[in-house]
Amino acid sequence: MNGIEWMVEAHGCAPESLRDLNTLRRLFNEITEDLKLRRVGETQWHQFPQTGGITGLCLLAESHLAVHTFPEFQSLCLNLFCCVRRREWDFALHLANLVGASSTTVRSVARPYVPAAETSESEPQSADTSLPLGSATR
Repeated sequence: MNGIEWMVEAHGCAPESLRDLNTLRRLFNEITEDLKLRRVGETQWHQFPQTGGITGLCLLAESHLAVHTFPEFQSLCLNLFCCVRRREWDFALHLANLVGASSTTVRSVARPYVPAAETSESEPQSADTSLPLGSATR
């Protein structure tokens, strides 16, 4: 079994979109529906009173989906971890459409699972396997 984690940063976003809970709900819905992810419960949201930024966390049967928005910096950070591989998703396109992102950087990390019996004590237990998917600018 192999998992994958996506770390997404979007810049040049419309601040009002980053303060809009319905926009972020739509983003989470598009991600979970398109990638056929299964929600375990209700997504938890918190809106910060000073900036209006929002943090959201959705527990998935496959792991989790999280977002943090920073309207004051016109940016958004998103993390999606899946314990099984999923197809690539066009984060740049969706973030441009939903929050007006002018640039999006997507990094992915393959998360291979190796049974403990197959590793020796002399081998490192973790390694950075970052595989940049590139940046998209719109």
